[in-house]
Amino acid sequence: MALLQGLVLCGRCGERMTVRYISRAGQPAPYDVCQRQGIATAPRICESLPGALLDAAVADVVLATVTPAALDVALEVWEELRARQAEVDRLRRAQVARTREEAELAQRQFLLVRPEHRLVADSLERQWNEALRRLAAAEEEYRRATTTTAPALTEADRARIHALASDLPRVWHDPRTPMRERKRMLRLLIEDVTLLRRERLIQLQLRWKGGATMTLDRPLPLSAPDLRRTPAAIVERIRELATEQTDAQVAATLNGHTLRSGTGQPFSRRVIRHIRQSYEIPGLAAHLQKAGWLTTAEIATQLRLHASTAKRWAREGLLRAVRADDKGFLLFEPLATPLPRPQQGKRFRDRRRYPQCAPHVRNEVQYEA
Repeated sequence: MALLQGLVLCGRCGERMTVRYISRAGQPAPYDVCQRQGIATAPRICESLPGALLDAAVADVVLATVTPAALDVALEVWEELRARQAEVDRLRRAQVARTREEAELAQRQFLLVRPEHRLVADSLERQWNEALRRLAAAEEEYRRATTTTAPALTEADRARIHALASDLPRVWHDPRTPMRERKRMLRLLIEDVTLLRRERLIQLQLRWKGGATMTLDRPLPLSAPDLRRTPAAIVERIRELATEQTDAQVAATLNGHTLRSGTGQPFSRRVIRHIRQSYEIPGLAAHLQKAGWLTTAEIATQLRLHASTAKRWAREGLLRAVRADDKGFLLFEPLATPLPRPQQGKRFRDRRRYPQCAPHVRNEVQYEA
């Protein structure tokens, strides 16, 4: 059930929002929807916001606010207001006393006039009646103000208030507490909640029973694609590793650090390639070719060799080459030393200058020390 049902106002049109339930993973999920005008005149719905997120935010604020320390401050403010109210009450009583004195003075003046002075008697009688009306109005206003005055708090009342504040979190989180009781407790504290959806957040304005307001900002929940999207930090890590490693090597490195994809699965060569393509991250081959490394055909043309010979020289360490992808695509470092020449009777291992590079390596185990 929605905790804020009946308390939520739309921040756009001011109408009271209703609750709509949708099914998620087999469970009902509440959504606060502004649809009153949509039902009446069929305009577009103002807002539709996830209720579970808002319920949790308001509940956290209420439990954090209703604490013994906060109640001590509230009780001090209460006593200050009572002192001011007592001063106002004294001024009201003084006003009633002055009005009564004026009415008594008008009465004495009327009773002292001689009967033969009819004009003076009529004027004094009118003044007396007006003074009596003012007195009646002042007494009625004082009576109304007195009936609305809150009683003073005793020490027992203060102790009960502190006990309730201490027990509220325990009662609230108790699984045996039904949702209707939580809603009743919330309605004792909250007057209403105004929701306004902005670009990337939801703004909540709480109005407490005493008239005080509080504004909260909560981020919008992630959409389904965002929930499955690889975190930005991992994407940046892939961008760094792609300059030195193939897709399979990048996957092994990330898995070695127990990192996982957006779906919570270990990385694979295909996943890394998909991420690179989605974020337009160049692979190792593109980085090396940009740095001037040569393909097999280009190095063979430069050395006037057959392509298979160039690959053999890379495999034997006569040429510096690396596997630029996971399918045996070789790239050769630009030549900065004299070209190797055939030498009759001298074995390749004796002429080796660079690490051996095999285009295909079977049963390769990749790890990171």
